[in-house]
Amino acid sequence: MSDELSMAPGSGNQKLSVEEANTLAAELRSQLREGLVPASDSEAIERMVAGLGDARGLMRLTFAESLGVVGGAAVPALCRALRCHENVTVRRAAAKTLTLIANPAALPTLLEALLADSDPVVQGSAVGAMAAVGELALDQLFSVLVHPEASAMQQGLASWGIAFIGAKAPEALRQAASSPDAGIRAAAVAALGDQIQALGDVRARQLLLYALDDPDTEVRAEAATLLGKLHEPEWACPRLLPLLTDAEEQVRKNAALSLMKLGAKHALPALQASVDREEHPDVRVVLELAINQLNR
Repeated sequence: MSDELSMAPGSGNQKLSVEEANTLAAELRSQLREGLVPASDSEAIERMVAGLGDARGLMRLTFAESLGVVGGAAVPALCRALRCHENVTVRRAAAKTLTLIANPAALPTLLEALLADSDPVVQGSAVGAMAAVGELALDQLFSVLVHPEASAMQQGLASWGIAFIGAKAPEALRQAASSPDAGIRAAAVAALGDQIQALGDVRARQLLLYALDDPDTEVRAEAATLLGKLHEPEWACPRLLPLLTDAEEQVRKNAALSLMKLGAKHALPALQASVDREEHPDVRVVLELAINQLNR
């Protein structure tokens, strides 16, 4: 193991020898046990950020927890490390530490990390930190869905972050479910489940029904999937059955899978009729799976 842990140019010039890292970590653990807040001057923060590059996971955890306790004062240094550090371990740990702090000031840097960092773990950790902020992160996460250069993985991570925020931002999600952009509508519809179930949100339920007739395939497919997660077969099944004849393969698949999840044995005749007329082998496989499961 290298005997030095260093900050990249632009993230500070602190360097910790392994002995210095051990000593600092011991001091920080003692402070945390006593309920004390570690020193929050810039030099102390840079030393802790430097420690995020330690090869030992438990050591990194000590530095991350200490920075989390420091809170907002540590955000600028963590953002610099996330943006500029050459060591991917530091960038990963910086994003995860920002999750502990959940400070909106970090959102621009987190969005940049999601879109520009080459490491998928950094991208995922950046989304986790954005989701921890909550509703204030939604605009940035939605922007990824319409970003012309965002990869499918980046858009998928953004959709996960939106779903994680879920019912914590009911009005924002309702508005997004009516967005002119189909990708945003699909992500918002997929995230409506919590507020339909936990909050009894009638407007969200109505938006889900609208989504079943959306002109976009992805939106209809997400709506079909969500119906299967609501554990309301009497309400959902009559709305899923027409989707078995949808023009798009993915919608038909999702409808069949949702009927299967809901245990909709009364849908067996409709599923069998769908098998008989289905021309696409991959859809037929899903339909037969649903029938086999429901017949058990």
